[in-house]
Amino acid sequence: MSKQRIAFIGAGIMGAPMAVNLLKAGFRLNIFSRTKSKAQAVIEAGGVWVESPAAAAADADVVITCVTDTPDVEAVLLGAGGVIESARQGMICIDMSTISPQVTKQISSSLAAKGTVLIDAPISGGQVGAIEAKLSIMAGGPAEALKKVRPILEAMGKSITHCGRVGSGQMTKLVNQVMVIHTIMSISEGLAFAEAAGLDLETTLAATSAGAAGSHSLTNLAPKIIAGDFKPAFMVDLQLKDLKLVMDCARQIKQPLPGTALAEQLMSSLQAVGRGKDGTQALVEVIRHLGQNR
Repeated sequence: MSKQRIAFIGAGIMGAPMAVNLLKAGFRLNIFSRTKSKAQAVIEAGGVWVESPAAAAADADVVITCVTDTPDVEAVLLGAGGVIESARQGMICIDMSTISPQVTKQISSSLAAKGTVLIDAPISGGQVGAIEAKLSIMAGGPAEALKKVRPILEAMGKSITHCGRVGSGQMTKLVNQVMVIHTIMSISEGLAFAEAAGLDLETTLAATSAGAAGSHSLTNLAPKIIAGDFKPAFMVDLQLKDLKLVMDCARQIKQPLPGTALAEQLMSSLQAVGRGKDGTQALVEVIRHLGQNR
């Protein structure tokens, strides 16, 4: 039995390697991206280029979207030339972007009118996780639909968690982003503190990584900070987009997040000086700057 044909929409830092991993796993794949050049690696791996989301979905069993923000998902799924023009009974859409949980529910209702099921399945693990097919996938939607597409998700991730009904995946991802930003904040403050105290940063990292401070973020981001490497595994602009979603949801459910609000403001200062395309580890530069007059 041949594997399902997938329509993959989006070929950014995360999407392109995810699509390549699906091809490596033997899935047939149509690829669409706003910028064709970004999809070149997917095309070279065997993906079939198409000219619109609707064309990508026309002969696909499953549609995967991995794009930047809520309006982008709405456009590729529901807009002119969007997936909804090819949507039909039995099709499953998997949105692996990080977007508004509320809008996710609205999109689900629109697709359901065509007999198409939406699974919201945002991801965590960064560019390395996407390349190595080790992403953490947080899925919301019907359990039976998730079961059907689990082999597809397993080609991209190492952890697939059913978080509940549609929208639950997105809300769980926002919880993840709250925790992640605090981890980045702690690493930035810790290393700035160590540097100001005159400690050797490599030695400090070795000592703290082996103790209770050890974490995935410390292991992956601290060496970059020490080396002065601010190339993005996850960009400041995207982190701020996610934090806006967090704070919008927090206001709606009336849950104060004072630490997250502070981290968002400090991260915003990077964007304000034109460093939105840097990796999130650049937050250390903000903390260092605060201590320049000591």
